Amino acid sequence: MNYNTLITAEQLQALMGSGAPLMVFDCSFDLMKPGAGDQQYAEAHIPGAVRADLDQHLTARPGAPRASGGRHPLPTREDFARWLGDIGFSNGMQAVVYDRQGANYCGRLWWMLKWVGHERAALLNGGLEAWYAAGGVVTGGHGTSHPAEVFRLGDERARLVVTDQVLQDLGRPVQTIVDARGGPRFRGEVEPLDPVAGHIPGALNRPFADNIGADGRFKPAETLRQEFMGLLAGRAPDTVVHHCGSGVSAVPNILAMEVAGLGRQALYAGSWSEWCSDAARPCAQG
Repeated sequence: MNYNTLITAEQLQALMGSGAPLMVFDCSFDLMKPGAGDQQYAEAHIPGAVRADLDQHLTARPGAPRASGGRHPLPTREDFARWLGDIGFSNGMQAVVYDRQGANYCGRLWWMLKWVGHERAALLNGGLEAWYAAGGVVTGGHGTSHPAEVFRLGDERARLVVTDQVLQDLGRPVQTIVDARGGPRFRGEVEPLDPVAGHIPGALNRPFADNIGADGRFKPAETLRQEFMGLLAGRAPDTVVHHCGSGVSAVPNILAMEVAGLGRQALYAGSWSEWCSDAARPCAQG
């Protein structure tokens, strides 16, 4: 069975027991303490999980070609595919991603896999907490290496938009911008990371954490559908362009809309950090 959006801990356990081609990725991270994810992984991770660090593996390295701007620029599809092959991931595998931060970071890898044409990628619903709750065992240490494979690029299954496109369609009905940052940052009341506070004019605010229920898992599909349709207020779901501060926490909104049956919308990966880097681009507050 293929999993393309969410997978439960019990389903992952069954998949691991079946011997199906599989790679699990631990994407735990902390923006304020970049080394914390590696430490968390070393302390405990799902057996066999490969480390996928936002700064080290899911962001273009300084001086390397990049597919987007912002604080966490995307590597090129070619460079990312090369990394996948180097760690032993191949086109025939199911990918499962998780973190300890409410799906804030593992969604980045889920989206990137779709971007390079790999549809068989799912997010562990509830993260490592759900794994523990299902009786899953963990292991420590720095993991094991896997023989290198060849990962072949496929057609893009996730749409990336760049700043010029967002600017060109600003204020037009063909584009609905949804900002995943928390309300205070969206309104411009605080800005801990970027030089300018505020948001892209006309953007709607949907903090990514609103997708998660009290149990730490994504809300039911129908609940998500009602919430997003209420937010859009008659705007077509296929006009949505998701963004956040640096193209990472926007992905839970993309995944949530897909779970809700509303399709897979575009990502503006440069996000606010790239948008506000040029004073000529309009910014709004309130």
